[in-house]
Amino acid sequence: MTRKAATATISRCHWCGTDPLYIKYHDEEWGQEVHDDRILFEFLLLESAQAGLSWITILRKRANYKKAFAGFDPAKVARFTEKDVARLMQDEGIIRNRLKILAAISNAQHFLEVQKEFGSFDTYLYSFMPAGKPIRNAPKTPKEIPASSGISDAISKDMKKRGFKFFGTTICYAHMQATGMINDHLTTCHRH
Repeated sequence: MTRKAATATISRCHWCGTDPLYIKYHDEEWGQEVHDDRILFEFLLLESAQAGLSWITILRKRANYKKAFAGFDPAKVARFTEKDVARLMQDEGIIRNRLKILAAISNAQHFLEVQKEFGSFDTYLYSFMPAGKPIRNAPKTPKEIPASSGISDAISKDMKKRGFKFFGTTICYAHMQATGMINDHLTTCHRH
């Protein structure tokens, strides 16, 4: 059996469709528990860039974002200057939205502040979770998967107070799904 045939017989969540990049992301990353601050920052930056766009658009540009934003090193991104903003505005490999670029830099600065206060960004995020543990939902259909939750409301509200931008409750919930704080794989999905 070819890999393509084997892939087609596996039950997955509806949203990844047949795009190989989306399937790989679904199978290897989405919903997998992450506690590495560098990866949490990567998803913070990418989810913020995604605001108003499709996730596949950002996934296709992920390697470009990694190169453009110093390998997702929050300490380096926090030191970006107006010269870096000008460079990023010319980079066709990323979303060239000045507000989102400025937010990525500002968010990196706030990310470092949170790390300093809590010891890690991971500790901060999980302080909102019941018993400090991820939530494993059991949605049977796509309609049962919410766009936000009380926890994503609380996190995004607190992050807004701390100065974070482009991280409302819907983006926060997507970040939680991406990093395994919430597992929303359908019960019929092989990753559930």
